[in-house]
Amino acid sequence: MNIIDKFSTILSSPAGYRLFSRLVGGNVWQTHLADHVQPVAGEKILDIGCGPADVLNYLPACDYSGIDISPEYIASAQKRFAGRGRFHCQGIGLATMEQAPGSFDLALATGVLHHLDDKTADELFKLARLALRPGGRLITYDGCYVPNQSKIARWLLDHDRGKHVRTQAEYVRLASTRFHKVESHLRHDLLRVPYTHLIMRCG
Repeated sequence: MNIIDKFSTILSSPAGYRLFSRLVGGNVWQTHLADHVQPVAGEKILDIGCGPADVLNYLPACDYSGIDISPEYIASAQKRFAGRGRFHCQGIGLATMEQAPGSFDLALATGVLHHLDDKTADELFKLARLALRPGGRLITYDGCYVPNQSKIARWLLDHDRGKHVRTQAEYVRLASTRFHKVESHLRHDLLRVPYTHLIMRCG
């Protein structure tokens, strides 16, 4: 097993994922939520690819539902945040929305799109579009290739667990197939290491 595979194994553990996030992320959750997500107390939130749902440490009181394909992440979320949300172990699909389509104020996809091929990414946007009420918003957050990128940032993106890191134009193109309004923002300052993120606000 090479160092990249070992690193992926560590990140697949909720504890490893949480430790890594603390080491390289700093105040990334607080900054991202304040600058881009801007959650409001009482909102109904769908977190697509929620991981261990650490975002709940920073959200105001809300009606939260998280979905993730990892049983380990979901088990960790259920243990740590029992009573604060609903957590479903499943891939991206429409089954979750059968009971409550068009009722969510906010959908999150944090670090998810760069793990998905174009077809599955479209399913994510389709799910979010169906879940959101009129006027609701989807906020995505992913690593992004840009021209003249630092060599460290480029190397980290090339070796990310996600194999579908894209350019800004490619992310926006995918989002625009399901959302009429897509605003995109590049950030180079969210982590303690050189890295480029693209945040999209879709409505």
